[in-house]
Amino acid sequence: MSEQVTISVIIPTHNEQENIRELLPVLTKDPSGLVLEILVVDAHSTDHTARVATEFGAKVIASPRLSRAYQLNLGAQNASGQVLYFLHADVRPFRKFAEVISESIQKGKSPGCFSYQFDSSSQMLQLNSWFTQFNGVFAGGGDQSLFIEKELFFLLGGYDEKFCVMEDFDLVRRIRQKTDFHVLPHKLTVSARKYVHAGWLRVQVANLIAFSLFLLKIKPASIKSLYLKLLK
Repeated sequence: MSEQVTISVIIPTHNEQENIRELLPVLTKDPSGLVLEILVVDAHSTDHTARVATEFGAKVIASPRLSRAYQLNLGAQNASGQVLYFLHADVRPFRKFAEVISESIQKGKSPGCFSYQFDSSSQMLQLNSWFTQFNGVFAGGGDQSLFIEKELFFLLGGYDEKFCVMEDFDLVRRIRQKTDFHVLPHKLTVSARKYVHAGWLRVQVANLIAFSLFLLKIKPASIKSLYLKLLK
């Protein structure tokens, strides 16, 4: 791959107009010039997500299905960059994220993700985020984002669309079967909105149960159903 890679940022959305309004200016101010395009793959939003994304210069792709795995694959299929960077709408990358991704690829540290911090002063959430610097079994969740060369992504078959939850961990597991996976120390900022809504303990329990069921190869639909019930 050439020294200067081109990056396609892919963001799956459903009713995320406020997050998109905050996120896209961060992405468009990237000083490296490596971000070739920003693809917002929107699934039936009833708010103004698509309009806001267009106003900030993103390319909006209408997804016929509300499924994160499907939306991410659809974005990848429409991407022109050499590198795919999958990003949640409520995650904020640091200013030089594209440059760090490019440098990491040149050093052979790809595919990979970043560690993160929450937009909260909660000590429990600070403890949670501290663990994201480690490249263990829990590494590679969607909040950590993911960068991967497009060629490798399609070689692996992309995201498995039978996963309506845990699709990110499934992909990372398959990446590890093929090559090394890397967790970079640079920190993203992740929204704590789920913890604010459901409470720290409930989210922790729900996450642990969902991941355990994933490892036991329980059907993704069953995992998602239980996960949503636990967070009510």
